[in-house]
This record gives sequence, structure tokens and C-alpha cells, in this order.
Amino acid sequence: MTIRELPPPRGVLERVVALALEEDLGRGDITTEACVPPGTRGEAMVRARKPLVVCGLDVIREVYRQVDPDVEVHDRSRDGHHVVEGQAVAHIVGRAMSILGGERVALNFAQRLSGIATLTRRYVEALPPESAARITDTRKTTPGLRALERYAVRCGGAHNHREDLSSAVLIKDNHIAAAGGVSAAIERARRHAPHTSRIECEVDGLGQLEEALAAGAEVVLLDNFEDSSLAEAVAIVAGRALVEVSGSVSLDRVPEIVKAGVDVISVGALTHSAPAADLGLDWNDPA
Repeated sequence: MTIRELPPPRGVLERVVALALEEDLGRGDITTEACVPPGTRGEAMVRARKPLVVCGLDVIREVYRQVDPDVEVHDRSRDGHHVVEGQAVAHIVGRAMSILGGERVALNFAQRLSGIATLTRRYVEALPPESAARITDTRKTTPGLRALERYAVRCGGAHNHREDLSSAVLIKDNHIAAAGGVSAAIERARRHAPHTSRIECEVDGLGQLEEALAAGAEVVLLDNFEDSSLAEAVAIVAGRALVEVSGSVSLDRVPEIVKAGVDVISVGALTHSAPAADLGLDWNDPA
């Protein structure tokens, strides 16, 4: 199993699902309790209503494990796989009350994660075939759901940026302002950061770029640079640092950004603006 295939940590999955079930099912399901006899059993299929990249099968399983351990969830696809309209991604069998009680929570997670994976796949496919550049996410994730959303990004074929504030040095505009300038921020970072951590510095123009390179930045983040300035910036770097681009990165810009010779394209939209994928739960008619 590669790092891209690693699922979210088990403890995180259990906690976020428990919180979601408490929110939706904590006081019971009066509609199902009123309509469905307690002993009724049934089965249902989770199906794609439109083409999408699947993500969240483990979350569906965890939802039903917590609702009712006797409910069986059988995969009909795999996370990271593209499915077509009407294709089943999971088959659920068990007590009808349990299946219906967990339906909305299971679908909410799967729709959110599959939406991220689907949008991410579009960005990855926008990279020219010969490109060595990588698409990454950012920390612009839903609070509490970062581990799941970062997994969805990996299922879409992209990479993850830093996990949290402790995992990498990334000097941004407000750090620069608070520290008294680009050079001051980088110099202090070099003195205090772990020796195993690269120093990345965000720059908003060619002047700051020159200053960051002179101060020894190992990664430079070109923030909201116009396409016309990217090639010049990469030429100035001349291999002295890795070059990351972020800010207003639309799908149609990706080929132009890559053409400039950058190493990393970070896209906040992968997690903060991905539309939910269209998945639904269809009750199977009795045989």
C-alpha cells in the first residue's frame, strides 16, 4: 500500500462519524420508527447519479458499524475508481430501520469526499502528460474533516501539502509583516526550525522573490502571480529552490502554469470549493 492509498486514521474516522450520527440520529428517527415494523429487513444500493470518482467507502462502513454492527456493507467499487451514471458503489443489507437511519450521514460523507476526489481528478488530468509538476491541496479544509478530505485528494490522484502547522515551515505574508520583512523572517526561521524542515517562503512579487532567494529560502511560493510573470520568476529562481504556485488556480490555467516550469501547484479549491458528488441510496425491491 502506497501513502496515497492509506485511509484516514481509524480513530479520526470513528470520532467524526460518531459526532455526525449524534447530530442526525442522536434523538432517534421518528419517521422510520413510525413507518417501518421493527423486524423488517431490507437491502439497498448506493449508486452514482452522475459520473464521479469514488471516495468514502470506509466511511459508509463505519457509519453502519456504529448504527448497527449487523448491517453488512459490500463494496461494488473502490475508492479512487471512476464510475459512470447508474453504477453501484456499495450494497447494504440488514435491518431496514438501521439502513434508513444511517442513510443521510453515510451519503453526506460519501458525497463530500467523492466530490473532492472528482474535482481533484480533473485538475490532475489537466496536467500535460510529460509534466513532472504535482497538484497539491492546502490547509483550507473543513474543520475536523482534514484527514478525510486529504485522503479524498489522494484518491483523486493528487498530493497533500503540509499536514498541520507543526509539519513544515511556510512563511506567509502575515509572518513577513510580523517579523519585519522577508529576510528577517527567513533568518529567524533558519535559527529556530528543525534541521529536517525546509524553509518555504510566500512571495507576492519579483522583488520579494529575489530577497527570499538571497536569504536562503529552499521553496518559494509564488502567490497570485499572473501567467505572464511566472516564466520570469522561474528564470530568476534558476533551480536554486523549488517553485510552488498558489492563488486563483483554475482548471484552464493549469497547462499555462506548468509551461512556466513550476514544481508544485497548490489548489485550495480542491477542498474548499468542491461540489458534492451526486450519490443516492436506492431501496431494492423484494425478490
